[in-house]
Amino acid sequence: MIRLLLAALLLLPGAARPQLPDFSEAETRAILRHGPWPAPWTRDPSNRVSGQPQAIELGERLFFEPRLSPSGKVLCATCHAPFRGWQDARARAFGLVEVERNTQSLMNVRYQRWFGWDGAGDSLWAQSVRPMLDLREMGGSQAHAAALVRADAELACQFQKVFGVAPPASDEAVLAGIGKALAAFQETLVSGRSPFDEFRDALSRNDLSAMKQYPEPAQRGLRIFVGRGNCSACHFGPAFSNGEFHDTGLPFFIKGGVDPGRHGGIRKLEANPLNLLGPYNDDRSGASAVKTRQVAIEHRNFGEFKTPSLRNVAQTAPYMHDGSLATLADVVRHYSEISPDRLHADGEALIRPLRLSAQESADLVAFLESLSERASALPPRQPASACR
Repeated sequence: MIRLLLAALLLLPGAARPQLPDFSEAETRAILRHGPWPAPWTRDPSNRVSGQPQAIELGERLFFEPRLSPSGKVLCATCHAPFRGWQDARARAFGLVEVERNTQSLMNVRYQRWFGWDGAGDSLWAQSVRPMLDLREMGGSQAHAAALVRADAELACQFQKVFGVAPPASDEAVLAGIGKALAAFQETLVSGRSPFDEFRDALSRNDLSAMKQYPEPAQRGLRIFVGRGNCSACHFGPAFSNGEFHDTGLPFFIKGGVDPGRHGGIRKLEANPLNLLGPYNDDRSGASAVKTRQVAIEHRNFGEFKTPSLRNVAQTAPYMHDGSLATLADVVRHYSEISPDRLHADGEALIRPLRLSAQESADLVAFLESLSERASALPPRQPASACR
């Protein structure tokens, strides 16, 4: 009798009917490629202390160490604040002064292939020391950072325990060690599972009951994302990024000139003594340095910027390399109305105006919001222990 009553109620005009997802085989394959999460990970072969608990502990201590900046006022966590999604919620980063680019979140950074909006870092450890040396950010130097580690008994002790030797006489070698410890800590920053992940896994096992828990607007937005929106061409895989560089149709003019993006990043990469072609790469096989050896500047690299991950994207506003778009709705509107004339003529024709309706735009935002973790997967911070 109860079943008959429920069936009758569902037949009433206006009665809510939960819709079963009806993704095509091609859509299903595209969706499944965005998982499982968390994605498999292996240690960084270029960093011999990758994954080591003592290196992680030292890296965490250094991440929250204001003395790495001569002013004592700026630390890594100034721009990468844990309570702000490991970024700063500003349009453009501000260390000692404001710079021209938005702060990227460090969440899931271990899955990246290139580092920084322009890819000037070919390893997480090389990228980790860059802000220390930038006069606008932390305003330090190799000599300052190395002197701190040598002079501070706790830092010197931890350095020796991690690397097996006391901080060496070479400032550059100490700086490389600082970067590797910082990288080991940042590799632990992995986001928790999201509503999308639950839906994706339910889809993989054809669990209709579990799939129905995923909101219908997010389902419709997901269909746009993997379908006619072609968003997954760049935001690909479990981390929702192909790790490469693209022209997004935004102006690259900045105060006093232009931001060359990847074009300038390659020049910085080639000039960096800590790149993977240098003596501090711990990967003796040479495999990790192949990507760096093969990089070459092309005209189309000008104004290209790295594709960011979309995980936890609702928590990391504002958006784009220059922080010029305040909300996810603004980002969707940008790609919906983008002018093809603004894009490189010699680049890949991946981006076209989507011409989304108001409902479609709202659905795509609902999908992007569903990529936020339900709960943090990170353990609570522990007080630093004394080095013995």
